[in-house]
Amino acid sequence: MRKFLVVLDDSRECLNAMRYAAMRASKTGGGVTVLSVIPPDEFNHWIGVGEIMREEARERIEVHFEVFAKWMRDRQNVDPQLVIREGEPLPEIMAQIADDPEIGVLVLGAGTDNKGPGPLVSALSRQAGTFHVPITIVPGDLSKEKLDAIT
Repeated sequence: MRKFLVVLDDSRECLNAMRYAAMRASKTGGGVTVLSVIPPDEFNHWIGVGEIMREEARERIEVHFEVFAKWMRDRQNVDPQLVIREGEPLPEIMAQIADDPEIGVLVLGAGTDNKGPGPLVSALSRQAGTFHVPITIVPGDLSKEKLDAIT
């Protein structure tokens, strides 16, 4: 089964990437893996405090994921998998792709503000030629109706 890997973060464009990945998976009989990366600099505190913060970050991610997962299950009949990794986003995305041979496409949402498409899309675009899977970049301001039409 081919899986669509999508990155869960706090960006607005994440929503369209999630929708696109779920819709494509539903129409092609694939799956969805949702990856969330906890940056290491969030835990540069005393060991006990850092561990509590790490656990709180995981809980926030799981709650955020459940909102998308419910929609994917109810509307697209897709049961997504959540993967939480710790580290820098780009190396962790690449590691997840290397660790899961079923991942066939990386789906990212592009930012819509004047700062550009976002740091992750920019960094991955520069390395696209060395990537082992295709990258689909979904416009962050794509309406739900247009998204439905292209999937």
